[in-house]
This record gives sequence, C-alpha cells and structure tokens, in this order.
Amino acid sequence: MSAAAIDAKGFPAPSVAVNPWLIAIVVALASFMEVLDTTIANVALPYIAGGMGVSEDEASWVVTTYLVSNAIILTASGFLARMLGRKTFFLICLGIFTVSSVLCGFAPNLNALLLFRILQGLGGGGMVPVAQSILADAFPPAKRGQAFAVFGIAVVVAPVVGPTLGGWLSDNLSWHWCFLINAPVGVFAIALIAAVLQEPAKAKGAQKGAQPDNTFDFIGFALVATFLGALEVTLDRGLEDDWFGSPFIVTFAAISAAAFVLMIPWEMTRRSPMIDLRMVATRQFGACFLVMLATGAILLATTQFLPQLVQQDFGYTATWAGLVLSPGGVVTMVMMFAVGRLAAKVQPKYLIVAGALVIAASMYSMTNVYGDLGFWFMARSRMLIGVGLPLIFVPIMAASYDGIPPDKTDQASALINAARNTGGSIGVSIVSNVLTHRQQFHQSRLVEQVTPSSPQYQDTLHQVTDFFVAQGNSLAQAHQQAIQWIGQQVQTQASFLSYMDAFWVLMLIALSAIPLALTLRKVKLGGPAPVGH
Repeated sequence: MSAAAIDAKGFPAPSVAVNPWLIAIVVALASFMEVLDTTIANVALPYIAGGMGVSEDEASWVVTTYLVSNAIILTASGFLARMLGRKTFFLICLGIFTVSSVLCGFAPNLNALLLFRILQGLGGGGMVPVAQSILADAFPPAKRGQAFAVFGIAVVVAPVVGPTLGGWLSDNLSWHWCFLINAPVGVFAIALIAAVLQEPAKAKGAQKGAQPDNTFDFIGFALVATFLGALEVTLDRGLEDDWFGSPFIVTFAAISAAAFVLMIPWEMTRRSPMIDLRMVATRQFGACFLVMLATGAILLATTQFLPQLVQQDFGYTATWAGLVLSPGGVVTMVMMFAVGRLAAKVQPKYLIVAGALVIAASMYSMTNVYGDLGFWFMARSRMLIGVGLPLIFVPIMAASYDGIPPDKTDQASALINAARNTGGSIGVSIVSNVLTHRQQFHQSRLVEQVTPSSPQYQDTLHQVTDFFVAQGNSLAQAHQQAIQWIGQQVQTQASFLSYMDAFWVLMLIALSAIPLALTLRKVKLGGPAPVGH
C-alpha cells in the first residue's frame, strides 16, 4: 500500500510514496545495531582489559557507562522528537551513535573509551523508542502488528547475537571491531533514512502547535535521569562491590532512592511532566509496563547466563556457547512474523499469557540441569524461549498504546523501552546474586557430606585413584589427583544446584506476568492505534 493511499484513509504518512517495509527494515536495522551494543562488549572485556593494561573490573565500566547513558536519554527522547521532528532526531541519534562507535574503536585509553561509550549510549538510547513511532506512522493499523514484529526481531534477537558476534570478532580480529563494525552499517542506515523517511503531516503540524508540548521539564528530567542512572550503577556494580558493604554502592542507592521520592510529587504536579506517572498508574499501561520489566529481565538474564552455564560447567567454547543461542534466535524471527499476524486476531492478554506459560515451561525444564545433558537440550530450551518472547513482546506494543492520547505515545514508547532496559538490569542482577549466594550455600552443605572417614568417600577415592594410576601416574600423584577431582565435583554440583535455583526464580518471574496480563482490557483488533506526534 502506498503512503498516499494511507493518507487517503486518514492515517499520517509521508508526502511521497515509499514502501513502508523499506522504512521498517532500515529503522529496525538501526535499532538492532543499538541493542546489539548492550551485550556485544560483554565478552570482549578481557581483551579490552588486556589491551589497555587495566583490570577486568575496571574494564566492566565499558558496559555500565553505556547502560547508564542509555537509560538517561530514554526519558527525554519523546520531547526531543517532538521539538526536532522524529526524522531529524533519529538521524542525529544515529549519527552520534555511529561516530562515537568509531571513536570507541580507536580509543587510546580506558578514560577515552568510557567517554565515547557515554556518547554512544546517549545516541543509541534515543533511537529505539522513536523507531516505534516511525513504524506506527509508516503502516496502516491492520499491518502495525507485523511492523512491530520486525522491530521486535531487532530488540529480541540482537542481545542473542551480541555475545556470539563479540566473541568471534575478539577472537579472530580484535576487540576494536566490536565497535568499528557499527560504522558501515550506521552510514548505510543514515543514507537510507535520509532518502526514504519523511516527517508525517500530523507530526509537522504538531511542531507548530501548543506550547505545553514544547516545554521541557528540566527538574523532572534531572530527577528521572538521576534515579535511573544511579539505579543502573547500583544494579550493575552491586555484586562486584559487595552491595551495601561498599560505600560507593550505598551512595548511589541513596541517590537513586532520593531522586525517586522527589520525582513523584514533582511529576504529579506538572502540566507537561517528563514522565506522566498517572499513565504508569493506569491499569492498562501500568500492567504493560510491569510485564515488559519481567520480559526484559528474562531476555537479558537467559542470554547472559545460559552461555555462562555451558562454558563453565560443560566445557563449551565461546563459539559453541553462542551456537546454543542461535536456534532460539531463528525461532524468534519466525515467531515474530507469526505473532504479528496473530495480534490482529487474538486479544493481547491471551497471547501474553500463552507466552509467559511457554517461557515458564522452558525455565522449569532447566531446573533439572545436570552434567550429562547434551547440546540440543540446551538449544531446545532456548528455542522454547524463542517461541514465548514474541508472544509477549508484540502484544505488549498493541496493548500499551490502547487508550493513550496521541500526544503521549512518544512518551509511552520511551517508558516501555525504559522498562525493558531496566528490567534487563534487574534480571541480570537478581540472577547474579542467586548464583553467587546459592552456590556458596550448596557448596557448604555438600562439603558437610564429604567426610574422609565415610565409606562412600573412601570407596570413591579408591576408584578414582585406580583410574589415574591406570593413566600412567604414580600412586602418590594419582591419590592427589583423586582428591582434587572430588573437590571439583563438589564445586560443579554446587554450581548446578545454584543454576537450578536461578531458573526457578526466572520461572516465577515469567509466571508473574500472567495475572498482570489478565488485568488488561480488550482492545479493538485491527483498529486505529494512536500515533505520537
């Protein structure tokens, strides 16, 4: 359908005929690149630390600074898109992201790299929420579900591709290419967006409209940015810095809490608040916000810790750990298009419930993890998640916009994406703490049972000693190796038990989305969805 035809039916569209699928692909490509950078640097941290002569703990700020700056700009993206126009703002963000990516690749030291990562996060953070509004303008209501499916592929598959691609680039080229790879893609996307994307007529009119829309809530922005930024630092650095045993973490947690407390009365009393807390407090949008928090937690936690499990306890290489995720990525891409069609026929709340049950089933299957499991067990688990995530992600887009005034949809996009980002950080933080503390707990319980005087221990020790003797070792060497092997088995079993606990927690997070989804009201399927200005 041409853009002109869309206009004839009353939908905002560009003034020239442009294939909306071309717009969708280009916008999704840019969004894919931005979300990819939330995880691509994770596996490159040892290489960055070695190349710059710093500790791996210091190098981990490369991830933290990106997440913090990303969270900060999200809340201002709606205002900036209204003031500058979506196309202009998107191009500026994409330009900043591309240039800062190149600067990251050529950074001479860690301080310069952190500065450029902050710029990269600021540029990237503004693109994703605005991309949703651009897609809503480019497609008629009946096809918006499919458009959001294309966008969903970028947002859901990118974190899966990130660790695999980052590991391959670091192993075979250098860590610099984790950032430099964005340059040709970014230039290509900038050229296409500049050529094919036009400001919709309604958006242009809105820029000439009422002044309240162009009133920037500086104090609200400062409070929201401080709250989210300090929260990201607390979540990302808490475990490494011993949580509230660290004055650094206590300070940032206090700053985050204070900003949150001050933010509520300020934003509730503004005519044009930075974030409309009344919208978050509504049954429909509030439930969508919480479901997206849970979805972000599951997406990032499983993406980060499933490869860690197979590398740590099954001896997989980085490449094979990435391949464990790959079948799930393929399933996700296929399911996104299938769910895009289903979203026009089935109420969002039923699709979300189905997705939550599928993910919960996948997490439940992983609570039976043990040392003899093969590659395809892990891959099937990820494929189940790949079925469930699109069943949640696409309907959330439709349900969250339902009942939102047109002048609030850009803000709604920013809030939903802030929920996904923050939820991801919360999920990773929760699972990290479960793994650390439960492994210590299980190891202490298992050690209590491993007593040298017990017949079971002596029998195992003799059998393992005989095995090592048969390998050509002396009796003394074999005896020492047998003791070490028993200790390693205790640690491995404690690790398996801690991962079981972590998957139980993720299963409960998935199930928590079900009652929230059932509170959603029915939406008009295939009907007009509000479009932001």
